[in-house]
Amino acid sequence: MNFNPILQPADGFNQSILSYLKVLSLSYSPDMFCWRRALPLSLRFFQMRSISSDPLLDQLMTSPNQFQIFQLVGIHKSKLTVHHVGCAINTLWELQKGKTSANANHETLRNHPEFIALRILAENKIDFMSDTTLVNTLYAVIRFNVEAHDSLVQQLLMEGWRRLEKFEPETLSKFSVCLEKLDLGSSPLMGRVANALNTGLENIQNIRYLSSLMMKTFPVTSKRLQHRLISKAESLMEGDNYIDVHSVRRVVQFLCLMKYDYQPLLDKCNQIFVRDKNKMSTDTMCIVSGLYRQMAFKQYEFQVMAKLSLLEISNLWNNADHFGKIFCALFPMASQEIRNRLEDDLVILADKIHHISLVYVLETMAEAECKNPILIQKICSAIQDNLDHYHRLYLCKLTDAVVCLPCQNYQLFADLQKRLTAFMKTSHVPSMVVMMTRSLSLLTLTRVDEAVLRKIDDVIPQCDLSDLNSIANSVIRWLQPVQLSRQNKSGMYEKLLHKVSRYGLERIKNMDDIDHLLNELTYVMNGQWLQNMLIDDILLTCQRLLHQVTWRNAPFLALVISYCNTLCPPVLDKIAEVTMENVTKIHPTDLNRVLFAFVNLGYDPPREEEFFTMCIQHILANLNSFPPHLLVLVGFTLAVAQYFPEDLIKAIFNIGFLTKLDAELDTFLPDKSAKIRMRLMHLNRAVCLECPEYQVPWFHEEYCRQMKHREGNSKRSICHQIHLFLGDLFGGVNYAKMFVTTPYYYTVDFECILSKNKKPIAYIEENKLSANVADVQWGQDSQMCDNKSLPQGAQRVAIDFLNPVAFCRNSSKIKGLNAMKKRHLEILGYYVVQIPSFEWNSMELGTKETWINYLRKKIFASEL
Repeated sequence: MNFNPILQPADGFNQSILSYLKVLSLSYSPDMFCWRRALPLSLRFFQMRSISSDPLLDQLMTSPNQFQIFQLVGIHKSKLTVHHVGCAINTLWELQKGKTSANANHETLRNHPEFIALRILAENKIDFMSDTTLVNTLYAVIRFNVEAHDSLVQQLLMEGWRRLEKFEPETLSKFSVCLEKLDLGSSPLMGRVANALNTGLENIQNIRYLSSLMMKTFPVTSKRLQHRLISKAESLMEGDNYIDVHSVRRVVQFLCLMKYDYQPLLDKCNQIFVRDKNKMSTDTMCIVSGLYRQMAFKQYEFQVMAKLSLLEISNLWNNADHFGKIFCALFPMASQEIRNRLEDDLVILADKIHHISLVYVLETMAEAECKNPILIQKICSAIQDNLDHYHRLYLCKLTDAVVCLPCQNYQLFADLQKRLTAFMKTSHVPSMVVMMTRSLSLLTLTRVDEAVLRKIDDVIPQCDLSDLNSIANSVIRWLQPVQLSRQNKSGMYEKLLHKVSRYGLERIKNMDDIDHLLNELTYVMNGQWLQNMLIDDILLTCQRLLHQVTWRNAPFLALVISYCNTLCPPVLDKIAEVTMENVTKIHPTDLNRVLFAFVNLGYDPPREEEFFTMCIQHILANLNSFPPHLLVLVGFTLAVAQYFPEDLIKAIFNIGFLTKLDAELDTFLPDKSAKIRMRLMHLNRAVCLECPEYQVPWFHEEYCRQMKHREGNSKRSICHQIHLFLGDLFGGVNYAKMFVTTPYYYTVDFECILSKNKKPIAYIEENKLSANVADVQWGQDSQMCDNKSLPQGAQRVAIDFLNPVAFCRNSSKIKGLNAMKKRHLEILGYYVVQIPSFEWNSMELGTKETWINYLRKKIFASEL
């Protein structure tokens, strides 16, 4: 017989071979059972055929509808090979997934006699399936909503488990999708997938398969593997190869899950989004916008592009859920006019939006500080009608959002508390218990169930620093007097707080990996518990692990040190050393975190001039890497440190850049936008005062007037006390003015005038001696002064009371921003007196006489 291995033998020949191999395997001794293992492989070999040689396979592949497929299956049922079965199931899925009403047809299709026959045939032929056919079949039957406990699904799953280590990347990727669909995302089997991914990572050359595996295996991957995956993704995105936006979106989602804003990879992803903006669907654009907000990743080009695109389609939504996605993406960055229109549309559609989508809508409203009472009430009512459909996670999301809105629906609060308490009693996952604890502490209206407190006590030993911080802040809320008046359980709360503190300190002291420590600190740098209990131990552990500081973690370590508000020279010196040695390796946008730590804490590193020069050179070489708002922040940070690189200043203060900045800030939430605009004003003022040769105009006059009209003063009580003492010292309160606005809109707590003989001069006319910018002349030594207002030889004195925030926790040296203010007031012609709160409130000063003597020494110092 002439046998062509490309063609499949006739069915009769197959049966003969099958019978022969079975007899052969039974006729040998137990030592020869290897023939049994060879049987499936042999059958797979004999079932190979070319597509063009099998008319039935061609017909199955090209069938225009499911009815023809079922007809072919019915006619040729006895002759169907494993290829026919796999092709039929896969083609059925391809036909179904393109239909908008696919879900409605699944039940009919699953119950069709020929589909049931296909399932039976598939189950009988699993051993003969190729890896690709096996996984494709599993994927298709899952998407047809065949139950997870179905015999076919179970058999396909077990066979996939057995072959897992040999899967190609594409097959492994699809298998991981199947596991997620079966709610096995955190199972040991997914752990096997992650292990196979780790072993074969170097062989993956397709970002599509890699990004899918990154997302699906995330719950079971180690930090080391996660960073390997990031490096691999970065390498696959280099070059000119086409990369689809969905793969890039999955990479960004992975970084978001990691809580890791790795700038080089994010920049590459963003470039692809901007380049392929016309290929992005509305859903993808909404998802990416949400991810960027969650990661606080601001990119001018994408943000502006996304806003314009979403504005164009905001009136073209085709259903309520589609509108919900557009609302979530567009509302936080829309103008007030657009917000009003979106709110009006949402009021009409609220009852039609899916109950899960309503959660994200409410979160967006809270994030953007929506104040529309009609809309808030409408959404809260719709949510209350669907409370029974929400599980633990969504109840927590709802609670966090509702308490941030001006919502007066106390019945909703009570219902949320009731459901969260019930879930809390039956929950055993520490992270979920912590999440529900936080939510309960935000809305507790009645006494806290003791079972809830016991559950919290049980999970404390299993918590990381982030979870412990959340529990501590929750317990502190319960310790508030309003709560204690309802429930006399302060003893239980204090025991919980003590236990949290003990485990937190133990965890920090036992840390032996600085990256692990920094990762746990990512979202805990807030709350009085952290400030009071952990800061010193955190810094001691950082000093113990200084040998692990690298250019990769130095920027975030600098951020942590800055948040700690504690001067720690060994850590700061190490950050400076590592930065100088590796400055070109650090992403230029990360350098602002490093510089800000030194500037904010008022600490000068060794070789200060060289350190700042190297950082500035790297920044100037990469100006195009900075989004507009971040370039402003870098300029501000350097200005506080008295560095004004001309190229940087010229890059910021030009019409083109400021136009881009305005467009970018229009996409930010109001608080973030206000912060950047304030920093631009500070930078503009610093350049005008310290670098007049740059000829940058002062263009914030109107802005400062508006801010001055809105601002309050948190020091009024203590300042009134000081004002009275100044009156006693000078001989009358009319010798000192409170809350004076200087040129360039600094506010000083007190201003007084001393003659050349150091005698106070009384203010006769209100505001007569407070200079206006228009009246100020450049005098000698580049000092601004109002010569017309001052008698000859007289001196203005600015007296400022400095709150504790003006100092580090462990240092009496003022921090950067207050040092800059003093510098600028001196340029404006003031003699500056600063009164630290720790001196004013010290034990040495407790009587009127001691306070007045203190002011006398400060104001009439010999160097005046």
